[in-house]
Amino acid sequence: MRFFFVMVFFLLSLSIHAKVPKKILFLGDSITAGYGVAKADSFVGLIEKRWKEKYKDTQVVNAGVSGSTTASCVKRLKWQLKAGVDAVFIALGANDGLRGVPVAASKKNLDQCLQLAKDNKIKIIFAGMLLPKNYGEKYRKNFAAMFKELADKHKPVYFPFLLEGVGGVPKYNLPDGIHPNEEGHKIIYNKLLKVLEK
Repeated sequence: MRFFFVMVFFLLSLSIHAKVPKKILFLGDSITAGYGVAKADSFVGLIEKRWKEKYKDTQVVNAGVSGSTTASCVKRLKWQLKAGVDAVFIALGANDGLRGVPVAASKKNLDQCLQLAKDNKIKIIFAGMLLPKNYGEKYRKNFAAMFKELADKHKPVYFPFLLEGVGGVPKYNLPDGIHPNEEGHKIIYNKLLKVLEK
């Protein structure tokens, strides 16, 4: 009887442990890469530090590339899959919007990327983005709706606006007004951490 309870406890421990991804990939652009701040001060760097303390054997990979668009999403994810991935954080689309890429094209790229992750049974965290008001109401509306529609279709863990509380607030951004500074990354980290740890 004692052996039975020991085995049950052991199996439950394995089950709980299995819920924590061994390797989480952050696939994004310059915001994910931490442009303009030290690697350790980016929101991904802060998450990596937190998880290394809490989950000793979890690996965090920052695959953020400045200037990247949704067109690179599938190719980059396929490349990363070769080394094994348990969870992926996808935050792409900002550069598409800033360049005025047709929403239909961006949506198709992200749709394929999300489907690739699902096909490989990878846990997905998906971040949305909003555009400045000078990009036209129709385009801005369709751009924002794209992320929600994809989230409804693929059912990832959804973070509606990556720059919530940071975008458009000068004190939380670098002089370029686009990229978060250290304080801005801390805000993203604190909000995102609550979503990720669920």
